[in-house]
Amino acid sequence: MKQLLKSTIKKYLETKVAITSLTDKKDIEELLYKLHPVSVSGKELIRFGGKGDGGYLIPDDLEGIEACFSPGVDQISQFEKDCADRGMKVFLADKSVDKPAEEHDLFHFTKKYLGILSNDDFMTLDDWVDNSISNKDSDLLLQMDIEGGEYDVFLSASNPLMKRFRTIVVEYHWLNRLWDSSFFYWAKLTFNKILQTHYCVHIHPNNCSYPIKRNGLDIPPIVEFTFLRKDRIEDFSYQKQFPHPLDYDNVPDNQHYVLPDCWYRK
Repeated sequence: MKQLLKSTIKKYLETKVAITSLTDKKDIEELLYKLHPVSVSGKELIRFGGKGDGGYLIPDDLEGIEACFSPGVDQISQFEKDCADRGMKVFLADKSVDKPAEEHDLFHFTKKYLGILSNDDFMTLDDWVDNSISNKDSDLLLQMDIEGGEYDVFLSASNPLMKRFRTIVVEYHWLNRLWDSSFFYWAKLTFNKILQTHYCVHIHPNNCSYPIKRNGLDIPPIVEFTFLRKDRIEDFSYQKQFPHPLDYDNVPDNQHYVLPDCWYRK
């Protein structure tokens, strides 16, 4: 199901989208500047998941994380299995499938989508977490790929819950629409909410679609971000070389491209 959605999104992103009001280039540059990934002293990046789609780089700072929450179930659950193998409870959710691709004693599946309210088909991130674990203070990991629903989910999540996620891995969609001022405002709000409490530590463009070039900026439509909570960081420098040695193309048969220069410090 997710592969079909990705194919549909790719076709949509590759068409021209009407822009009602053009975002100022400086505003986009300022947002990208705040997202420039940092390299954290003593916390090297490791890869969870396979060598391709569904694999992500996260900081090697996992001890004490009680649970991983992973909305958006695909045909691959290796990332979640790697978390479970480290002793984390793993909570998965997706209305479009009946169960995860793999089984594990620590997997717990809910047949619902994430959204801005809770009903028979949807649940909020806060309600999901509250109904899943009794400990209200433990650290958590969030890995989210929900085909564009990430904007609503982040904006509706409570600040106390956001602070519980030690690591956040999220695939952002539709970023080529940052040139649309209405969409830019919406996207900026979600990024700023995360950046209140977290630093970006890794960026990887999904090569299922290609960067959109405009006004000297290259914007990949679909991008994977990894964030680490600020209190876990004592010292950092900015990453200056991409791709990371553990990065792999999401679609091996598609054209390979590296993260454009505007997304990190040089």
